[in-house]
Amino acid sequence: MQPSDQMLTSEQRRPQRASATRSREIRAVAGGAALLEPLELEALAINMDASLRVHARHQLFGWTQGLLQNLVKHELLICALRNGEPPSYHVDSFAAPPFDPVLIGDLFRRDTALVPQITKTWEEGQYHPVFCDAGSDGALAGELKRTGAQALVAHGTYDSFGKPVSLFIFAGAPAAIGARQGFLVELIVPFLHLAWLRTQINRPLDASDETRKSADLLTAREQEILRWIHIGKSNIEIGAILGISPLTVKNHVQKILRKLNVQNRTQAVGKALALRILNI
Repeated sequence: MQPSDQMLTSEQRRPQRASATRSREIRAVAGGAALLEPLELEALAINMDASLRVHARHQLFGWTQGLLQNLVKHELLICALRNGEPPSYHVDSFAAPPFDPVLIGDLFRRDTALVPQITKTWEEGQYHPVFCDAGSDGALAGELKRTGAQALVAHGTYDSFGKPVSLFIFAGAPAAIGARQGFLVELIVPFLHLAWLRTQINRPLDASDETRKSADLLTAREQEILRWIHIGKSNIEIGAILGISPLTVKNHVQKILRKLNVQNRTQAVGKALALRILNI
């Protein structure tokens, strides 16, 4: 169990790469191959297969919030693709409420404390997973702490010149993030990287006519209700916020499900994210 923030020194808050002791704890070496428990090996194989079937954002949302949770438990996954020097990032995130992907992406891009330190530690540690507490410096750390996802494990990919290409941060409760998870993250990140890139090929960064047509699927009121659904509000709560009855909200929700051709609220959020309805 990790000590509380009050007990953490600045040295303890600093991101750390996996130590030799941690490596020994998580790796049983036989002939140079690291062994997994049978259930872990099965979960890894299933997730590798699932990653190859991801071609759109809603599929990535479904995978990371479903099967991938059986391999690496987390509350929030941040995906960042690095561009140029000084580095700028294209950022996406996947999580259930109360996280807001647009807010997380904005906080990540503006962060000058946690993100640079994680990246630096990852590079200096020869690209082994980095474990850290979010600490309290900066808005991103504050948001992670507020939601109880302050324990982080980070890993990414790099090019042939040793320059970081992508960075993935798994955030969760302190008890859920440990050395074993770091090892599993190291194994699955290459598949996660390729799956995420495939969603970007199908969903260009620049606005397009197709994006604008997707937005027209829902009325302004339906989009507003879907945004509240995305952050976890019930029909009663949405009705109170918008000054309408819960029954009216329910009717709007049914229309949203029909227009998006989905079965439930979670699928509606996933498809709306894929169509960029929620983040235009």
